[in-house]
Amino acid sequence: MSKHISCLLMLYLGLSPLMSNAQSGAAPTPVAQPVTVIRAGKFIDVERGRELSNQIIVIRGTKIEAVGPNLTVPQGAKVIDMSNMTVLPGLIDCHTHLADLAEAEPLDVLQRTSTESAYAAIPNAAVTLLSGFTTVRDVGVYRAFNDVAMRDAIAKGIFIGPRMYVAGAYVTISEGAGAMTGLAPDIQLPLDLRYGEANSPWEVRQRIRELAHRGADHIKVLSTGAVLTHGSNPKSIEFTPEELRAAVEEAANFGMKVAAHAHAAEGIKNAIRAGVASVEHATLIDDEGIALAKQHGTYLDMDIYDEECIQSAANTPADFLQHDADLAEAQRRNFTKAVRAGVKMTFGTDAGVCPHGINARQFAFMVKYGMTPMQAIQSATVSAADLIGHSELFGSIAAGKSADIIAVSGDPLADIHELEHVRFVMKEGKVYKQDP
Repeated sequence: MSKHISCLLMLYLGLSPLMSNAQSGAAPTPVAQPVTVIRAGKFIDVERGRELSNQIIVIRGTKIEAVGPNLTVPQGAKVIDMSNMTVLPGLIDCHTHLADLAEAEPLDVLQRTSTESAYAAIPNAAVTLLSGFTTVRDVGVYRAFNDVAMRDAIAKGIFIGPRMYVAGAYVTISEGAGAMTGLAPDIQLPLDLRYGEANSPWEVRQRIRELAHRGADHIKVLSTGAVLTHGSNPKSIEFTPEELRAAVEEAANFGMKVAAHAHAAEGIKNAIRAGVASVEHATLIDDEGIALAKQHGTYLDMDIYDEECIQSAANTPADFLQHDADLAEAQRRNFTKAVRAGVKMTFGTDAGVCPHGINARQFAFMVKYGMTPMQAIQSATVSAADLIGHSELFGSIAAGKSADIIAVSGDPLADIHELEHVRFVMKEGKVYKQDP
């Protein structure tokens, strides 16, 4: 049968001559995935805590296929020569607010529509990725679900940014930490600016059910007062132990973990006893809290750099500065205690308090206050991936994992400041930055 007659017959039968093999029932023709090879002069093996030399990384499509010193370069592969650089996994920040703007005054949110806020936050994603952070755990937004929309837009390739795991909204008491406070009592906020308010164990469960239905990846609860909330007190206890337990139980029903904001020592211990996966800030954690965190395997995610931004920003409200008084050094002392005690710790910056894209500045503070450079790097790679719950996908450069890879000129194990100047960024096998 001629090709012309075959096409006419297909049209008569209601079939398109341009149908794919899958539509016509024939076996699909496999599409060859591009192969990239990276030659790494130095290679940080975060899983084993060691630095290797002259490693070859073979990447097929979006995944790492093999890593080793004497691998054969596949024919036709694109070779990226970084033999004079240090290669390590894409970094992970476990405490960001990418879908919010970096503003000292939360009430500025009211100056924009939700659409304006969403568009204005888009650059946050790009600068974060290009600074070497290929994954973030975003832990709350003032306008509910802006983070879900940002996560999905990045995943669809609408704009560039890190892989995001998001909370959807803060779960907090009325007028509590993370709430939009400081307004006259007769002003009624729209739902998206008060979505996560809950004032009993059953209301907490209801909010978590709604967040799970609407696409949250994890839950963020606020166990104590906050520094950056009007009318709040960081040393106050907000959610009760019963409410915190309800949050952990309900989140577990949907396969989600809970991150708990907590500054005050008792609020930290309430959250740990309730079974949260991580305590954010952990500013005033005491010796009992440190022991509890180690016993329960709870991660501490301590943002010990952002005080520099709170204190130096020209427009930080006076009450926020008062809340913050004396907390910075206390948090850093307690960070040192937790490191020495062997508590599990992750890298989290509270990005948004500081400008987005400078996340890596915290590494130097983590080293200054007790971590080795390797421990600091591991906190932002293997440990962070474990907390998020996707160690099988990212967190190290290993066969089968996503090709999330960065490189710096020098050796960050010798000078941790090198991570502030990332020259190469690959996420899921695609190169987003390659400085000469």
